[in-house]
Amino acid sequence: MNSTSLSDSKPVGVIGAGNFGSAVANLLARHKPVLLYARDVDVVNRINTKRDNRGHKIQENVTAINSLSQIAEECDVIFPIIPSAHFRSVIQKLSPHLHPYHILIHGTKGFDITLPRKATIDEMDNLNRQQVKTMSEVIREESVVVRVGCLAGPNLSKELAAGHPTATVIASPFNEVIELGKKLLRNDRFQVYGNNDLTGVELAGVLKNIIAIASGALSGLGYGDNAKGLLISRGVVEMIYLGRALGGNTKAFLGVAGIGDLVTTCNSSLSRNFQVGHQLAQGKTLQDILASTDEIAEGINTVRIAKKCADFYKVKAPITNALYRVLFEKLTVKQALEYLMRYPLNVDIDFLDK
Repeated sequence: MNSTSLSDSKPVGVIGAGNFGSAVANLLARHKPVLLYARDVDVVNRINTKRDNRGHKIQENVTAINSLSQIAEECDVIFPIIPSAHFRSVIQKLSPHLHPYHILIHGTKGFDITLPRKATIDEMDNLNRQQVKTMSEVIREESVVVRVGCLAGPNLSKELAAGHPTATVIASPFNEVIELGKKLLRNDRFQVYGNNDLTGVELAGVLKNIIAIASGALSGLGYGDNAKGLLISRGVVEMIYLGRALGGNTKAFLGVAGIGDLVTTCNSSLSRNFQVGHQLAQGKTLQDILASTDEIAEGINTVRIAKKCADFYKVKAPITNALYRVLFEKLTVKQALEYLMRYPLNVDIDFLDK
């Protein structure tokens, strides 16, 4: 793709018409025509006829479609924004239509796992990095696309849709991808930063969802800002140690995609992960919570995966371990908090010296 590609008539593609996918499509539509892929034909028809999706107004130059081949044929730049549980299967369906000239910038904050034949995650005592993949790694494994990136940061869909000021990070080892992302997305209320540590930024965006669930649980118990400040500060340390074990760099966790996103989701009732924790603290079971929502809180699966990775790499992850027991072993939120308050920690900040 040459430097004049932004001025041509080709649209930009977005795969996934959930809240975040719709918000990104509207952001892109300020600069370019957009093709928005939705799996549900009824959603496609509603967007194209009523210019509405999930209560959000959809810009006029966003066209909803139901064809992955059309996205690949008409768009050089594609933003896949799909729940991690379906990400690999969608990329596999898209892959036959992709070429090396395509650029894919995903917006999915989750892990993909590869297990032995017929095994389930519950049967696995631990997981290692060969079994746990980021979304950019899935794209490279399943397609001929080389130039990949991710969109990360404090990007609450409702605030994006409302035009509130915020920022994001485009991470990629390719400066061309970062610059392209900036041109496509930046506006007077949406700042875009670049970062070359793709893996670190992806890991920061995924792991912060664990701490967001814990923050929601503290809120559900009625605790205030002191408790939240303690959680966020210890959460950063835990994210960094887990992230390092999985191949990330400390710096990625200290920027907009790390602490910026963490503080946002830990303080926002708009966050699905925050809401999961809040409901757990009020006595709802995981099954009740899952049955009551049509959008996936990525943090639930992340807790399960991160706990098993921490076990494999022998990383101390008390918050992750406590949440795992709450979600999957029937520990109460109050019992988990008591466990965390008794956990022996002698050093405040110890990751900068290592």
